[in-house]
Amino acid sequence: MAGKTSGGSGELIRWLGVASLPCVLAVGFAAAGGWLSPHRVTPDTLLAALQGVDGAHPGFRRNHAKGVCVSGWFEGNGQAASYSPAFAFDSKRVPVIGRFALAGGMPYQGDAPGKVRSMALALKGPDGQEWRMGLNDIPVFPVSTPQEFQALQQAVRPLEGTGKPDPLAVRTFRAAHPWLASAGKALADRPITSGFENDTYRSLDSFVLHGVDGRSTAMRFAMVPEEQKFADLPGRGENASFDQLDEAVSAHPLRWTLVLTLAGAGDAVNDPSRIWSAQDRQIAAGTLTLTRLASEKEGDCTGITFDPLILPEGVAASDDPVLQARSATYMRSFAERSREKRPRPAFDPAVSPGGKTDEKSGATPGSESASPEKAS
Repeated sequence: MAGKTSGGSGELIRWLGVASLPCVLAVGFAAAGGWLSPHRVTPDTLLAALQGVDGAHPGFRRNHAKGVCVSGWFEGNGQAASYSPAFAFDSKRVPVIGRFALAGGMPYQGDAPGKVRSMALALKGPDGQEWRMGLNDIPVFPVSTPQEFQALQQAVRPLEGTGKPDPLAVRTFRAAHPWLASAGKALADRPITSGFENDTYRSLDSFVLHGVDGRSTAMRFAMVPEEQKFADLPGRGENASFDQLDEAVSAHPLRWTLVLTLAGAGDAVNDPSRIWSAQDRQIAAGTLTLTRLASEKEGDCTGITFDPLILPEGVAASDDPVLQARSATYMRSFAERSREKRPRPAFDPAVSPGGKTDEKSGATPGSESASPEKAS
């Protein structure tokens, strides 16, 4: 991995869009708080840390607040069946409900090209099985533990009066975590595609495939688009990338290939901030097809908590400490949202194509409240 980079507080602040990921919201019961916190790391302290950065937006997801629902199907090709009997690896089509979103807890943020994008999916298998995925368009996660994540959020929290982080807190965090610089460089150097519809989304965390023969294989996975495009970034409209996604899916089905990367001998299975070897074996396991967008006002994704620990038979969690604690904080976040009034969507393809978000007027605000029966 690359060595430490320069950049001071500006580089660390840019990490926020990365640190505020769907997978991070699930960081839960860890041993002790970060160096900036006298408290233990719990779902409540992590949610408070996130809110300290982006503010309170009742009724919205605490992270990736601005999003839109999507639906389609997934069809396996049998290429990964020898590693796991998971339903997704069969040569059968299963329905998918998903969500595209921007990182961060602000539902009314503009669609800047460099914003971290996410793809969340729920693959619906037989016998009530599901595989829920929280994927992001970055190569690695910027920190390796729940403690580091909470400390990072506290370090970059805007100060009252200036609206900017305390430079001393940022410098102190960097000095205490010099090994995170390589992850920061990978994030800063990542190529940026022109939109949601042609981006690559990665699991970041590792999982374990359990075969019927008793063999276990650690892996990460990604959704790789049928076609990538690195030019013609969307315009400056507040909803530019969402409008572009709406136009793309209206024109033709959007497709991604599920690519499994099998861990090699030197790969860090329990550290999402570490890049794996480019020599690792990869398996193209099937095709995701998405055909329809819907706002969170009526879309099926609104009631789903995309907890990546909801896994099918034949796939298990690794011992990654970030991944292991995710469910607790997801459920805590759901409990809070379920008591709040559901706002109107931040983006609604039916009524606001190319429109501008306006928190005061409520023209296009987003929602995330999850129904109890789907929040498990």
